[in-house]
Amino acid sequence: MDWTNIDTVLLDMDGTLLDLHFDTYFWLEHLPLRYAELHRVDFHAAQQWLHQRIMQEQGTLNWYCLDYWSKELNVDIKALKREIRERIAFRPHVHDFLEHLQAEGVRRVIVTNAHQDSLALKLEETGLDQLVDRIICSHDYQIPKEQQGFWQQLQQDEPFDPARTLLVDDSLAVLASAREYGIGYLLSIFQPDSQQPGREIADFSAIDHFNELITRR
Repeated sequence: MDWTNIDTVLLDMDGTLLDLHFDTYFWLEHLPLRYAELHRVDFHAAQQWLHQRIMQEQGTLNWYCLDYWSKELNVDIKALKREIRERIAFRPHVHDFLEHLQAEGVRRVIVTNAHQDSLALKLEETGLDQLVDRIICSHDYQIPKEQQGFWQQLQQDEPFDPARTLLVDDSLAVLASAREYGIGYLLSIFQPDSQQPGREIADFSAIDHFNELITRR
């Protein structure tokens, strides 16, 4: 990566800087278990129904909104997430990469679809906010990264030159949206969840770990 051509790095959080295992485990295992206990229904039936219901909101802001799901499911999603907070973890080499960007004079901005409450919990556990220049949450704009309106509002809020910007994101839909907007450098992650197999990615360049991007002078 020729950092002389990049002024800004936009970084996704979940599945990019942080291991997606926390979120995968929560939505597919922990939430169905606790939902079944709280509502006194069968676990497997709850698991199947929740998966189908959640998938209906994919690509929308509701998909990421803890307030929405707390109301829809009649459970305290924020409290349930705190029950498994010990599973929140960095992906490998994140600290080294963020320090490298700082040394190169590159601005480091997290752009996340995570709800503010989920973001706050992860910052408590990781101190991630101390390692970057700024964090921007799509809920503040009321539009997810999958839509062009997000990038338009981001451009007004955090001026950057799209041609000299790198976006690293595990979501292929988000990368496609960023490509449409004109962001010059796009990079995905082969294995966002450390407990799941790596993916085949055809449309974008991708890395296993961030040490692949660190070039020493």
